[in-house]
This record gives sequence, C-alpha cells and structure tokens, in this order.
Amino acid sequence: MHKSSGDNVFMTTIPLLVCDDSGMARKQLMRALPEGWPVSVTQASNGQEALVAIRAGLGEIVFLDLTMPVMDGYEVLATLQREGLSCRVIVVSGDVQEEAVRRVTELGALAFLKKPAAPEQVLETLERLGMLTSGTGNVLSTPLSEPIVSFRDAFRETVNVAMGRAAALLARVLGVFVHLPVPNVNILEVGELHMALADAGRGDRLTAVCQGYIGGGIAGEALLIFHDSEVSDMAQLLRGRSDEHSEMEMLLDLSSVLIGACLSGIAEQIDIVFSQGHPQVLGQHAPIEQLIQLNQQRWKKTLAVEISYSLEGHNIHFDLLLLFTEDSVELLSRKLAYLMN
Repeated sequence: MHKSSGDNVFMTTIPLLVCDDSGMARKQLMRALPEGWPVSVTQASNGQEALVAIRAGLGEIVFLDLTMPVMDGYEVLATLQREGLSCRVIVVSGDVQEEAVRRVTELGALAFLKKPAAPEQVLETLERLGMLTSGTGNVLSTPLSEPIVSFRDAFRETVNVAMGRAAALLARVLGVFVHLPVPNVNILEVGELHMALADAGRGDRLTAVCQGYIGGGIAGEALLIFHDSEVSDMAQLLRGRSDEHSEMEMLLDLSSVLIGACLSGIAEQIDIVFSQGHPQVLGQHAPIEQLIQLNQQRWKKTLAVEISYSLEGHNIHFDLLLLFTEDSVELLSRKLAYLMN
C-alpha cells in the first residue's frame, strides 16, 4: 500500500483510495479520474490493505474491486458495515453478474462500474453522487504515481474482465451465482502443465472439452475440465435430465457458451476477432494422465491461463484452461503495450 499523489497542494484534498489486486486496473482507473479533481490517492492491492488505509483516514472515497486475494471486495464492504467505518464506496469490477451488483448495493456500495471504467463513466458517477463539488479547482495538480505494469499483470487483468463477462452469461443460463477466482497466468513447460492439470484433477476421473481458436496470429486451445462426479448435477441444473447422451450434449453446449464468451471478452479488449473450431470431447471418464498423454505434443511450452469456476449452492466446480501457443506471447505483448506503458 502506498500514497501516490497529493503532497504539493494549497489546501486539504479528498483522500481517495483505489483498491485492486491488478496494477493495470489501478493504472486504468487513475487515468480515468477527472483532471484537476483535488484528491490524494492511496493504492491498495487487496481488501486487507484497503481496510488499514480506511482506518487511517486515507479512504474518504474508495474505488473497490471485488475479486482479490487475501480479502475480497464483498468482505471489505461487510467489514465497513460491521465496524461502522465511514467512507463512500464505488465498486469497479469485472464481475458484472446482476446478483453481484445487487449484493454490493445491499452492502452499502453507492455505485457499480464495470471494468474497464471509461473516464466519462467515472465523471458521470462522481457528479451524480456529488463528489466533485468540494474544493474543485483550488489545488495544484500533481502527477499520479502510476504502478509499473508487467505483461503478466496486464494479461491477467484482460482475462479477469473477460472471465467476468463469461460468468454473467453463465449465471443467466444456469440461474445461479458464479463464484469467480483470481485467474492464474503462467508460462508453463509441458511438465509443469502436467502438474497443474493433475492438481485440478484431485484424483477424480475427468471429462474434458477442447476448442481451438485463432485470430490476428494469436492461437491456442481452450480446455474445459469437468469432474465426472459433478457432471450429472450440471446436467440436471441445466436441463433437468441426466442420461448419458444429454450429459455430453450439455457439456458441449456449456463449453461453447463459456469458452466463446471468455474469448470474445479477450478479443474485444485487444481489438482482434477469434475464429473458433468445433468443441470436441478429449477424454470421457479418463484420468488426467491419459488426457496429458494424448495432448502433450500440442501443448509443449504454453502461456496458460487457469480459471476455476464454482456455483453457489451447488457442489459443482469446473476448470477453464486457455493455452496460448508460445508464438502468441509476443503478439499479445504488442497488443497490450498501450496498457502497460
């Protein structure tokens, strides 16, 4: 947690806290703030750091992310209510499920902005909430100290936004609330990918659906992994039937929806269009070792994105892996350069 502006002022400024685990998300939001707004900005990378700052008087206004490690945004809002801490919270999140908006509003958030928040949206929200009147124009503007953003951080935040849009679609299709994780982004050799997949398996037999994609020279494969013990529950949730044929049909349909929405969200942010192949069942009721043995030649060294979804009120989990080819990393870096600089 660190202060980023507000040392050279003629009068008292508004303590503003920007809380997000992504340096890129904090950078985007700080760039979207109204020019000349008299604020002193403090940054926090998780909810626990945010509460320390708020208790220290550094968060009269708070821009708060929801999906974070250590302590998420929901827990922060609940703690603010429980402790009676005074601050005005605007949630800025990639989790755009209708239920997420309802829950944060119930917990006291004054507004909800979807990531990435555009400057005009931030301005309209601040004006509507009456947050721009006090002291505006009576401050010597100082440059904000923006965080340094790595490729991994920039791409993880891009995936985070896409993941949230996919979850909102999934929530509408299934009629449930989807718990979102912080996505993992790593460059993995095939042996490391083996370990990651084995960990996802946790000893269960799995069914995996694979779908290739390519666009703008960026290519890869999406792998959606279901645990066999949960497939029938998923089928019943989606269609109310669980015979073998409908289970496989359900997996392919669900895979198309989830993978398509996630890829579309990434493509929109980096200004390309992905063409997707037909989803294929890679291994039905197969142990994870068999899935890896069948596909290790294709995967070799890869940029791997891991997203573990879970459905509230149901013992249902599934893992989405986006495996980008090694050659795609340089192209992705170029596409994200404007966000990192």
